Amino acid sequence: MNELSDDELVCKAKNGDINAFTQLGKRYQEKIYWTILAMTKNHEDTNDLAQETFLQAFRSLKRFKQQSSFYTWIYRIATNLTLNFLKKSSKEKYRKELSPEQEPTDDSFNATSQSPEKKSLRKELRNKLDEALDALPIVYRISFILVEFQDMSHGQAARILKCSENTVSWRMHKARKMLQARLLSYLERG
Repeated sequence: MNELSDDELVCKAKNGDINAFTQLGKRYQEKIYWTILAMTKNHEDTNDLAQETFLQAFRSLKRFKQQSSFYTWIYRIATNLTLNFLKKSSKEKYRKELSPEQEPTDDSFNATSQSPEKKSLRKELRNKLDEALDALPIVYRISFILVEFQDMSHGQAARILKCSENTVSWRMHKARKMLQARLLSYLERG
């Protein structure tokens, strides 16, 4: 059986096919989750925001004019909800850090093949990178997350953030410069 395109599923969902919307949700739930988590650093908030993203998308589906892809539209909803949440609750200042058992694992670094020293250095580097990312102003951080962590093009990120592609490129340039400045002293000592 051929898999339906996003546009076909959107048309079916607009006509009341809940299974079509469920399929769209399954396609994007993981990417939406990790995008939100990169901003909130809190699994409970991320779960709530991801659920709210899909609820809002479902309620607004009839008004979705399909001038952009469903992918872009759902990311825009997730991003806007998360940014509003962070602004309203001031979570940026007080958010919980991920505990080691909650952190995503990277299969390319098998725990049994690393010495304790390498594990410690890797964890320290990850913490420094997280701190540097968290210190970025939110507009630079979200651009960086979408492009670097979600593998979006500058154009895709621009459509989600409702800005120009040049703006995303500029934000990426500034984000990299700020990250480099924050991490330079740490990397030089190694």
